Amino acid sequence: GCTAKHFNYPDPTVRIENLESSVRYLTTLRPTRSYDHPEAMRKSATYISQKFAEYGLVPTEQKFMAGNQPYVNIIASAGPQQGKRLVVGAHYDVFGDLPGADDNASGIAGLLEVARFAKAHEAELPYRVDFVAFALEEPPFFRSEQMGSYVHAEFLHKDKVEVRGMICLEMIGFFTDAKNSQTYPLSLMRLFYPPTGNFIAVASNLGSSSLAKQVCQHLQATGMPVATLKAPAFVRGMDLSDHRNYWKFGYDAVMVTDTSFYRNSTYHTKNDTIDTLDFKRMQKVINGVCWSLLKIE
Repeated sequence: GCTAKHFNYPDPTVRIENLESSVRYLTTLRPTRSYDHPEAMRKSATYISQKFAEYGLVPTEQKFMAGNQPYVNIIASAGPQQGKRLVVGAHYDVFGDLPGADDNASGIAGLLEVARFAKAHEAELPYRVDFVAFALEEPPFFRSEQMGSYVHAEFLHKDKVEVRGMICLEMIGFFTDAKNSQTYPLSLMRLFYPPTGNFIAVASNLGSSSLAKQVCQHLQATGMPVATLKAPAFVRGMDLSDHRNYWKFGYDAVMVTDTSFYRNSTYHTKNDTIDTLDFKRMQKVINGVCWSLLKIE
């Protein structure tokens, strides 16, 4: 964890009904929003763009090709145009013909609410924040240069953009109070980390630990239990999302996650449905991310 400091926070006004309606929309698309259903990918992207616009942001499309098909990242910004940037990102594609409520409709629903908060508190943001909804995080593109997040991180690098850090929202909706519901990539970790899957984790590589510590503090301020998992990128499970591509280009990046298959047995199955999500706890997680954007140094 991290030591809590006292900050003055505004009320984040994260709306559970918004989180639910985004998850519901994305999980009920047929065919599913997977790479081989371009029309469903397009519908998802359009939904995200419309929400950004509804919240007063200006969405743009970052187009790229993968396997002879065009895909898009959707990007919107808030805050001061000059100076360093923060990136908050989540992937909107799903693995196979599955609903993908936790993975990763939860992250997109969170991203949209954080963007809505950031626009409302734009004058208080210390950095410009780029909100990015990524295409193609899932296999067969995972770990390839066709991941939407690779395309975005590479673009920032080539453009010599100064990036304060990146926060990846990857599966943020599954929590349980069942005993011994939490597993870990290394059995040794059981000695140091909670056995119950009721916390949110902030995973970082060794270089991103100051960012991780700050995000952890703001998440903790919501009353949510938080665990920080710091390890080299090669430890199994540490790089299993879009933050990995920011590490690759030398940027600080953290993943905010319910720890995926280390806790959620519905991962990559047809049972990853909206009714398995805990929107009350998810709301707290999003509150903490909102506060992070205002306070990260």
